[in-house]
Amino acid sequence: MAAKTGNMEKQKGYIAHPGKAVERDARFAHVMAITLDPRTDHREGIIRCITSRTGDVEILGYVDRSELHIVRGDSPDHFEIGERLRMKHEDEIITRLAGDEFDFIGLEDPDIWVDEGTGLMHAYFTIPLRHKGGGGTITHVGHAVGRDLHALEMTEPVLMADDPKGRAKEVSIAPLNSKGFRYNLFESSDRKTDRYSTVRVARVHDMGKTWEWGDEVFHPAEHDIAWIAGHASPGPLLPRSFIDIGDGKLVGIMNGREANQHEGDHIKYGMFSVGLFLYDYEHGTIDWVSPEPFIQDSEAKTITFASQFVEQKDGKGLLYAHVDDSFVRAYTLDAKVIKDLI
Repeated sequence: MAAKTGNMEKQKGYIAHPGKAVERDARFAHVMAITLDPRTDHREGIIRCITSRTGDVEILGYVDRSELHIVRGDSPDHFEIGERLRMKHEDEIITRLAGDEFDFIGLEDPDIWVDEGTGLMHAYFTIPLRHKGGGGTITHVGHAVGRDLHALEMTEPVLMADDPKGRAKEVSIAPLNSKGFRYNLFESSDRKTDRYSTVRVARVHDMGKTWEWGDEVFHPAEHDIAWIAGHASPGPLLPRSFIDIGDGKLVGIMNGREANQHEGDHIKYGMFSVGLFLYDYEHGTIDWVSPEPFIQDSEAKTITFASQFVEQKDGKGLLYAHVDDSFVRAYTLDAKVIKDLI
C-alpha cells in the first residue's frame, strides 16, 4: 500500500517524506510556519511556536499566543527548536504599537529574505494585536534587518493594517519587475464582512521601508473553487530556475481553506490544503488557481499549510508544510510533473 501511495503522490508532483522535519518538544504543544536562511544551506531558520492556545483550532474565536524560535538542522529532514529569536528594539516597538487598547499575543508567520546586493537578512512576521475591549484583532506585517538571525533589529512595520478588517500577514516575496519594483503578495481580509481571507498585492520599492497597499487579486467568494472557498493565503513562489513558465510569470504555492460552516452557535473552519497558482509578477495579478488541492497531508485532520520552498538539483525541490499545527513535514516536488499538471 505504501508503494502505491508513493506512486500516486509522484504522479501528482510530490512525494511526502515519511518522518517529521520538526517535532514539537516539551515546551510547545504546537509548532508551525518554518522559514530557512539560504546562506546556511537552509540549515538554520525561524519557526513559530505556540505557548498557549485558548479554544478549538477548528472553531472561530480560538486564540494562540506565540513566540518565534531559531531552528537548526543537521539534514533537510531533521531540525531542532532552539532559543527564542531576540531582536533589538522589539519591546519598545511592540509596546508603542499595542498602546493601552491592545493585547500583543506574540509574533507569528515568519519569512526570511536575503538582499543579494547588501548581504543583509530581512525578516518579516505578523504582529497580532487583540483589542482588549473585544473589538477583534488587527495584524501588521513586521520587519527586522541584520547580518543574520543573531543580529536582527526590528524596524517599523512594512504594512500597517488600516482597520480591523484590513489585516496584513503571510507575505510572499516576488522578484523585481521590469519597472524596478516588486508586487509582493500578502494575506488580507474581506473589508465588508470579514468572513474571508483574501490575497492582496503590495507595491514595494524598498524591502525595508513602508510597502504600499495594492489591489485585491484573489477573493474566494469570486471563484467556484471548493478547496479555497473560505480563506486564501499566499505561500512561496517557485523560482524560474525550478519551473519556467515564461517571462514575468511564476508558479506559486497557495494555502487555501474550505468555506466556513455554521454549526449551532459556532462557526467551524473547513480543511486547509496546499494548492498551486500562476502569478504575473510583472503586473501583480493572479492568472489561475488550481481547481483541486495539490497536497493534503495523509495525517492532516484539518490543516496542511506550506511555508518554505528549497530548490534542489535535477528539477526537484523541497516544500515544507506544517500539519495540524503539530509538526512540519518535507515534501519532494517534481518540476516536470507539476508543469504537466498546470
